[in-house]
Amino acid sequence: MYFPFPTLSRAVSGALRPSAALPSLCGLLLALGTTGAWAQAPAVTTLKQAFDAAWLRQPEAASAELHRQAAQGRKAAAQSWTVEPPSLEISTKTDRLNRNEGSRELEVGVAVPLWLPGERGRSLALAEAEAGAVDSRTSATQWRLAGTLRDAWWGLHRARVEVGLARARQEGAAQLARDVARRVAAGELAKADQHQADGALAAAQAELAASQASQTQAEQALRALTAEAPAPALLDAPEAAAIGLPEETEPTPAHPALRELSDRALMAERARDLAGVQQRANPELTLATTRDRGAFGERYGQTVTLGLRFPLGASGVNQAKRATAGAELVEAQTLLTLERQRLSGELIGARARLLAAQAATEAASRRAGLARETRGFVEKSFRAGETDLPSRLRVELEAFEAERQATLARLNVNQAISALNQALGLLPQ
Repeated sequence: MYFPFPTLSRAVSGALRPSAALPSLCGLLLALGTTGAWAQAPAVTTLKQAFDAAWLRQPEAASAELHRQAAQGRKAAAQSWTVEPPSLEISTKTDRLNRNEGSRELEVGVAVPLWLPGERGRSLALAEAEAGAVDSRTSATQWRLAGTLRDAWWGLHRARVEVGLARARQEGAAQLARDVARRVAAGELAKADQHQADGALAAAQAELAASQASQTQAEQALRALTAEAPAPALLDAPEAAAIGLPEETEPTPAHPALRELSDRALMAERARDLAGVQQRANPELTLATTRDRGAFGERYGQTVTLGLRFPLGASGVNQAKRATAGAELVEAQTLLTLERQRLSGELIGARARLLAAQAATEAASRRAGLARETRGFVEKSFRAGETDLPSRLRVELEAFEAERQATLARLNVNQAISALNQALGLLPQ
């Protein structure tokens, strides 16, 4: 398993830096592009671009404006002077079908539903709470989408790094197999050494095939969210939004998840208050005018009627509304408390994860440097015939694992920063 570290460094940097790309990876993506769908979709290169593309595909993004219009409509209805628009009533009475003595009566009136005491103000308060809940619900949906997208984004980064490392290992194993074959032909090594070198090459080829399959799955997971093909070289820089953030261990009230539940609790409270004043059906004011006569030859007379219909007693429907609103308020307040505790735990865990990832990166870098030097020593002694092949293979494997851990440790730091941003309630910027 011989793999020169210049080759490994080029492969790894090609997977990590946006300015370079692995040739075979590009060939794979171009081959996929010939199917049509990949060639037509624009490439995503940054996390912000991926988030924007993913959000446009969400049903909440398509319906958000309609929800705002509905909330504004409820607010406008609560600001009107009547519960419902007035209704026109027209009735006529005649004896033409039986006696036909000329009795005629025509009545025209307007019925106006009236607000109950305190109902109009509390209806307006509920409508304003519903309007605010639309935006907070949209923000919470964006935040949850950002969490899913961040996992897919860094999962693809990890898969591509694994492919680069596996390819470097395969190239190193192939080079070692060629060197061993040449020395076996020259009589310097035994045939068993050739078998060991060929076995190491086969293992590296199997690892490369498995990592390429994982990369394809990671690419499809990201593309399922964005409907766009990820670029051959993705920017792996950490999210700058996490730099300089305060060290609080409690989520702020502006956190999208807390805002959503707070607005939900406010809506339930306003609905409970409104149900408290809706003890009965709304009264109705009626203003009508009547024009009538008793028989042929009589003059028409005209009267004006002013009436008030006031329902008596309360119905079970209003009682059910009050109970439902109270239950929703208790549920929303409980969920808010639990969510605040959960987010606090996630925030503490995200900060600890970031500190651990930074410490692991420093340790892995030191180990990789030491393993690189050891590999150089063993390589020279192997060429001089002072070290056997099993020892060479063991040192090469240790050096590869050390370089792999160092590379993935740097990626873990970037992923931990994204996890901290997610715990803080920040969207990709």
